[in-house]
Formats: sequence, C-alpha cells, structure tokens
Amino acid sequence: MAVEIVTVPDLGGAESVDVIELSLTPGDSVALEDSLLVLESDKATMDVPSPYEGSLVKYLVAEGAVVKVGDPIAEVEVADVADQPVHKPADPAAAVVADEQAVEASELVAEPQAESIAVSAETLGEQLVVVPDIGSDDAVDVIEISVAVGDQVEEGDTLLVLESDKATMDVPSSHAGKVVKIIAAEGDKLRTGAEVAILEAVAGAAAMDGAESVKSPEPAKSPEPVKPPQPNTNRLAASENAQPAASGVYAGPAVRLLARELGVDLAQVSGTGPRGRVQKDDINNHVKAKLQASDQGSVGAGIPQVPSVDFSQFGEIETVAMSKIHKLTAANMQRNWLNVPHVTQFDEADITELEAFRKSLKDEGEKRGVRVTPVSFLIKALAASLQANPEFNRSLAGDGENYIQKHYCHIGMAVDTPRGLVVPVIKNANEKGIWEISAEIASLAASAREGKLKPAEMQGGCFTLSSLGAIGGNGFTPIVNSPEVGILGVSKSQIKPVWDGAEFVPRMMLPLALSYDHRVINGGDAGRFMTYLVKLLSDLRYLAL
Repeated sequence: MAVEIVTVPDLGGAESVDVIELSLTPGDSVALEDSLLVLESDKATMDVPSPYEGSLVKYLVAEGAVVKVGDPIAEVEVADVADQPVHKPADPAAAVVADEQAVEASELVAEPQAESIAVSAETLGEQLVVVPDIGSDDAVDVIEISVAVGDQVEEGDTLLVLESDKATMDVPSSHAGKVVKIIAAEGDKLRTGAEVAILEAVAGAAAMDGAESVKSPEPAKSPEPVKPPQPNTNRLAASENAQPAASGVYAGPAVRLLARELGVDLAQVSGTGPRGRVQKDDINNHVKAKLQASDQGSVGAGIPQVPSVDFSQFGEIETVAMSKIHKLTAANMQRNWLNVPHVTQFDEADITELEAFRKSLKDEGEKRGVRVTPVSFLIKALAASLQANPEFNRSLAGDGENYIQKHYCHIGMAVDTPRGLVVPVIKNANEKGIWEISAEIASLAASAREGKLKPAEMQGGCFTLSSLGAIGGNGFTPIVNSPEVGILGVSKSQIKPVWDGAEFVPRMMLPLALSYDHRVINGGDAGRFMTYLVKLLSDLRYLAL
C-alpha cells in the first residue's frame, strides 16, 4: 500500500482557480478518472479526475481555497503503485515555458485570496536542480541569484536568472522545500544540465517556516454590495498601453508578462535589480506613479459612481452573491461599452424557404442523431459573410494605428447558463457543413450548461452571434465582444405580410441587429455586410457559390 499525492492539472491558461466542491469523503473508494473535486475559473468549472485507483485518504484543500497548477489537493491510497499511472514531478523546462505563459498576480490587480490550509509535509530528501533545456548548446550567463541558502521556496519559484544573447530566462525550482546549497554564482557560464542548487524537498505542504494548523472557517459575513470597476486602476493610459515591451530591457519572462498585462512599456521603467534588471516592484512602482499623476491631472474627470441605496428600508430583501462568471461578464460588458464606440444597424431576413428546408431535414437529423436549428444556418451564413466582408474579421491593434486582419474564421455563440453568460467558439466555421456545425453547437451548448467548457473552447472568436429567437422579443442592441469588432443579435421570427409586387403574401421574417466598433467599421461596411447576410439567409443557394 502506498499513498500518492494528487495535484492540480493543467488549467488551460488560468493562473488560479477556486475550489467550489469536494466530490468525495475521506475513506471513499476511488476509480481511475473519478472526480475528486470541482474547480471554478473566471470562465468555466472543471472536474479534477483521479489519476489513481484506491481510496481517498484525505483532502489537502478545502472548499473556497484558491489553487494553481501543481498544488497538492488530495492523498489517495493505492494498492500497487506499479499498476498506477506515473505521477511525475514538474519538468523544469516545462516550468520555464509555463512561467512565460502564466500571468503572475500583482498587488494592483490581486483578488482577495481564500485562507490557505497547511497540511503535513512529506520529506523527499535532497534534490538537485539543474539548468533545463535552453534550446542551445551554448553557455549562458548567470545574471541573478534570486534566493539565498535557507530560503523556503515553492515549486516553480525562480532560483536564478540566465541570460543568452537573445533573451533572459528564469530557472524555476522543481520542488517545494528549503535551499540547502547554491552551486552557481553570478557571472558563471552554464549549459543545459549544469548543477545550480540543492534543495531539501518536501511534498504535501507549502514550504513555509512553521506551517500553521488548519484554521476554522470564520462565520459568513453578509456580502457587501458589488461596486463597479473603478476607472484607470489596472491599466495605464492608452498612449503607453500602445507601446510593446522593449526587447532590449533586462527583465525575466514573468516580469515581461506582468508588464504586458498592466500595459507597461518596459523601456520606460527604471530597473533596480543587478545590471539595471527590471523587477516586479519596479513595474508596480511605475504604475503607481503613473496613476497618481493621472489622478492629479484629471480631478473630476472620472465616471460618476451610482450611490449605494439601503433597499431594506423599503421592504424585505435578500443579498445574492454573484458567480465568478456573472462578475466577469459584468466587468467585460462595462469595459466594452465604455471603450467601444457602438453603432447598431437593423434589418430583417426572409427565412421562409430556409425554415421549410430546415424542417425537411428532421428525419435525416434523427437518423444522424443531430438536431438542426436556425443557429446552424446563421453561423454558416456569418462565416461566409466574414469572408466576403473581411473588414469584420479584424481587430484594432494595441497601438490604435493598425488593424489585425485574421485569416481564420471562428464564430462565437452566446449561451445562457445558470452560472452566467458564456461564449463557446465554433472553430473554422467556414470549412464546416450544416451537419457538422449542428453537432458542434449541441456539444458546446451542453458543456456550457453543465459548466464543463474548457478555456480553449471559449477563445479565438472572430465574431459573435447572440440569439434570443427561442425566448422572444422584436429586437435588441447587443454589445460588441471586444477585441472582436462585430456581433449579430437575432430576435424571434414571425409571419408578416410582405408585398411581392402584386400582392401581400405571408413570409417568415427574422429580425437582425448588427452592432459594430465604429473605430474599425464604417456605416458602408456594415450596410454591405448586413445586405450580404440577408441575401444568404433568404436564399441558401448563395451559400453554395
């Protein structure tokens, strides 16, 4: 019998997530791939499956905890380790890549973190840390030692910084534990595989001096009213945000990523590290200085806040907490509405023949196990319209002086779920037929409602479709899902009398509302796009051309 530690798997780009549900009870039997717990990011929820068969010994986290990739979450007792999937420690080279891709939270943008729970540590003995694959056989310089002997480190923490002719890179710790010896020194030249440090490694606990015992949860406090985001608190002025991070500046990958997230031009930051190296504190201080200067120069220029109201004076009330998805949607909507100059154009499409054709596919759809909805034809028609009108398949570059023209066609579709609004994306919709699009719509919509969408399934959209046809209404003005530049709102179709040149005839008319970013799209572009889309929906034969 052996006890294996289960860690948080790859989160698909999310930096930290909340533990919202513990799926089992200690002592329960666990089969391979059984869900151990449920995590929630800003956009989706995901189950963490067990990589082992056996029984659950204990959880190393509690509901409400905030975890990241690699954090220990549970202990599973297995009968025969040899028969179990191999549980490998993090690859140092992979950790470097992860460090370059993950956004590290700063004091300016950090959210309140749940109280961490300390667990018993398991000593792994001394572990040798070596230089990971640096993509070359050449020696590179050690320009910074980031820790000292005796320091406690977490897995992934930077031990030292290397510099080649083209880039700098952090060497992360492969384990959590205490630094016993530092082998390398500043100024040394090292190659892949060279020894850099020795750690007294531990597993199953945060490597901290005097680990605290598990604390009892505090009594729940009444949720405070959710305040709208304050303007100008986590990004600099657009003039600086337009500047790319300077490649000639001495800064590690994590620092560069933080700079990109905060819209900071590294060339404007004074580094206080060795050889003028820019550190995180330098970026934070730079941002604070910019914000203070901005506040002094624009007193009274902010958006007036809506005053808080004590609704309990009017009657009985209840405060309901917003889900993370609801809060993220609210912030995105406000940001997009404030930053994107919206224009909305309206039209109607005659879908009489389209509906007749769609209904004729019912028997074939039952055989295929696929249900064809009007959304399938809308996505297909939108993909064709984007190809015919490439202005709508653009985004505004960060410098505000260029367009990013996309040569792929991914269509997002807004899905209403109990947790909030999510937008899964149909990739390469222009290359797919109605049957394939219909099957993908059903699969993504089901995953969205069950909270099982993967982050990759909600990324890369070029244009968004928001359909309220199944709910009702004559029209609405959708908000552009920036950095996209267009969104189509679809309302409920209805039979209307239409003049055919000789008499009024009943036709099925579909209301359409096209909102767009007027910085990128002008009225003529939008008119041509809408006219082309209406033509496709009114006569499907044009889709075959």
